[in-house]
Amino acid sequence: MPVDQFITYLQHEKRYSAHTVSSYQTDLFQFRDYMQLTFELPLLEVKYVHVRNFMVWLMDSGVAETSVARKLSAMRSFYKFLQREQLVRSSPMSLVKAPKAPKRLPVFVDDAKLDVLLDSKEFFDDSFSSVRDRLIIETLFGTGMRLSELISLKDTDVDFYQCSIKVLGKRNKERIIPIGKTLEHQLKDYLELKSLQNFHNKSGRLIVTDKGADAYAVFIYRTVQRYLTYVSTQDKKSPHVLRHSYATSLLNRGADLNAIKELLGHASLAATQVYTHNSIERLKTIYKQAHPKA
Repeated sequence: MPVDQFITYLQHEKRYSAHTVSSYQTDLFQFRDYMQLTFELPLLEVKYVHVRNFMVWLMDSGVAETSVARKLSAMRSFYKFLQREQLVRSSPMSLVKAPKAPKRLPVFVDDAKLDVLLDSKEFFDDSFSSVRDRLIIETLFGTGMRLSELISLKDTDVDFYQCSIKVLGKRNKERIIPIGKTLEHQLKDYLELKSLQNFHNKSGRLIVTDKGADAYAVFIYRTVQRYLTYVSTQDKKSPHVLRHSYATSLLNRGADLNAIKELLGHASLAATQVYTHNSIERLKTIYKQAHPKA
């Protein structure tokens, strides 16, 4: 099966994350099923007109422009792979253009609100689960790392001598993120408390559940969502919001855009530049509030 070959290629040669591979697989299976049911066509015989028909069907079904664009990206990569393997002579994706999606500014939480959450004794106590939950929030906001990166962190990735954390990012690209004194102290307290827990199996992963098992994506997501609810009324409350908050805070305090790019592990500066829009909007707000001619 061409899709299976492609998925194996993503896993072993491109070394994409499990989440990315799963998304590609889901999108391609949907495309394959649609081609079979609608046109009785195998993927190797698909033409441009069939792809266009699939796009129209997706949009008529109410699929968001961003989701359609993601599916088309997966299909584009798939047919590029098939060309490389000489399974097709040309790609039906060559003339396909993704629908224009409205630009959305990254959602972030104000520093002041996060300070209230992290510095107040109202939300956290000295129990293992509470110390761990606070560390999750503090680490995501204090380093800007991705959810998948936090899950894969090991105890040994923390370097207290250099005050840094080693992170394995997308495409197995390693980077070093500096940490502040507050996060350093919290990491030490957590690791000490973790070592005292009567877990049946000792995990080498930094973040573990109440029973000592490796933390998983839904566990982290729900933890972040629960605590952000205490200080924010915005709809989106996810680990990625804390990543956006980290980047926005750095930019608002004058950090160099290239430095932010390296800290976030972005492949290109274009991905980092989206945060400048938030900064500009903030300046506009200040101007309207403060300038007599605004």
